[in-house]
Amino acid sequence: MSLLEVRDVKKRFGGFVAVNGVSFDVEEGMVFGVAGPNGAGKSVLFATISGFYRPDSGDVRFAGRSIAGERPHAICRAGLTRTFQTPQLFASMSIADNLRVGAEFGNVGGEDRVPEILRMLDLEAIADRQATNLDLFTTKKVVLGAALATAPKLLLLDEPMAGFSHSEIEAYRALVERIRSEWGVTVIIIEHLLDVLIGLSDRMLILNYGQVLFEGDPEEVRHHPEVVEVYLGGATQQDGADGRAAGSSGDRAQGSSGGEGESA
Repeated sequence: MSLLEVRDVKKRFGGFVAVNGVSFDVEEGMVFGVAGPNGAGKSVLFATISGFYRPDSGDVRFAGRSIAGERPHAICRAGLTRTFQTPQLFASMSIADNLRVGAEFGNVGGEDRVPEILRMLDLEAIADRQATNLDLFTTKKVVLGAALATAPKLLLLDEPMAGFSHSEIEAYRALVERIRSEWGVTVIIIEHLLDVLIGLSDRMLILNYGQVLFEGDPEEVRHHPEVVEVYLGGATQQDGADGRAAGSSGDRAQGSSGGEGESA
């Protein structure tokens, strides 16, 4: 059953078309990966799905009804939650209270799950600590926890592993798999770490210049000629993928708040 249906969605800014006729379905219980070069329209697509932008044409259907043009808070309460590339917390509040803020914006019952979320994310021991001067991995776990506290059916993660070390990538990947398998949350994840995304996703979408370049089985991405040419610049290789992923995430750490940004 399709939990999310995106139909011929277009979003333009003046004469620039950021998302151009994009269509795809996301089945319930799936991890759906999204990738593409900087400026391909990935974050704009997320913003359009989640209500931060109104599509100029096309439709977005969630759980069987159109949500195109609805406000972000209404879409969140309906069960669709997103994170952003640049993590931001309420620094004057505790880690636990940051999660409780998420629960306030989400579905009924989110507040009751805060202790469980803290345990799953290994944040229980520092739950009362003020959410400031945290390392990047901990900060992004708090962001993830706040998103989970909204009690989502569908979670949109925008480059959550950017800037992580290899061990942090593996730990976050395991969290995504647990969220899907143990919590029953469907996940759409944007990530530049292509080998990690291929291993994590049930299905993938590649965007280029706002258009769908590829949609299908993740393993086919490695051999798709247009993806190789436009996105990779050469075929991916399984050997050495983990090391390359960790290195590329470190290279992007300085630009995780820029580059494609929240508007590409």
